Amino acid sequence: MGDDIVLRLARATAEDLYVALYEVGEHIAAGAAITPPTTEEVERLGTLLRDLGHALGRRCSPCCGHL
Repeated sequence: MGDDIVLRLARATAEDLYVALYEVGEHIAAGAAITPPTTEEVERLGTLLRDLGHALGRRCSPCCGHL
């Protein structure tokens, strides 16, 4: 359990992540269309990916000052 990564998500971000993963799964399984996300959803998921990358020890860009 020492390698566990724990991120806290706002409910809206968790919902966005669920929908994105569900739609990708449906697209892969049955060719269902993927609904384009709203600007707000993109921003929340972008922040989530940045935070997850940082938790994994990655930088979001060569000049990343977040760490």
